[in-house]
Amino acid sequence: MPPPPRSHRLAAATGLHRGDRAYQQDQVQILVHPQIEGCVMGIVADGMGGKSGGRKAADQVLLTARQLFDRFTTSHDEYPQLLRQVVQEAHLMIKLTAITAEEEPHSAMAAFIVSPQRECHIIHAGDSRVYHFRGPALASRTKDHSYVQRLVDEGHLTEEAAHSHPQSNLLTGCLGTASDPPLTLHHVPCLEIGDSLLACSDGLWHYFSDKELGAIVHTLPPREASELLVTKARQRAKGAGDNLSLALLRIEPPN
Repeated sequence: MPPPPRSHRLAAATGLHRGDRAYQQDQVQILVHPQIEGCVMGIVADGMGGKSGGRKAADQVLLTARQLFDRFTTSHDEYPQLLRQVVQEAHLMIKLTAITAEEEPHSAMAAFIVSPQRECHIIHAGDSRVYHFRGPALASRTKDHSYVQRLVDEGHLTEEAAHSHPQSNLLTGCLGTASDPPLTLHHVPCLEIGDSLLACSDGLWHYFSDKELGAIVHTLPPREASELLVTKARQRAKGAGDNLSLALLRIEPPN
């Protein structure tokens, strides 16, 4: 395997909060590959479907991701296929879980993989997002698989109005439904020093502008940034907040 284009280190943190809900259905994890040095996966799963159904769905997403990632041994050209497998296999397992779940389990998800060469692959399903910041500026973010995102894309709704739309939580694609989940991939050829990746559920991003998120993840170390994002989201929810989760990774210069 060729060496990275230049030296770097990875700094990461996660955040998780129940919000004002009775049950925690979000799950989040940052996984370090056991054999491929410098290979990391960040994943967020936003479970839906009652107190047990949603949590079981989110747990299944993380379990599937961990199993497939740990077994991954091929070249970086196969990273997109790995991410597709995570979505497809977790989707199948969630549907099987529905047989014993109290309510029909579903899950949104968002995940990224960073290779030792700082190549990045991203996948998502539903309204959990992955943001890529270059310094404090937004370089790209995933587009939600949701009814309001469709209205935005068709020019019927602004991004600002989408936040307060009464059907903002209506998804057009996720894991565990009768329909196959979307397999929307995004590729960043090479992350630069100072770049950040933020995977998060709608319980977090709903309360921030892209500019605010970029400023926070760029200015503060990942742990402090995660704590501030959770705290601000809770304050802005004013007692009506959803479960929230985030996985944050930043490319930093070597020590």
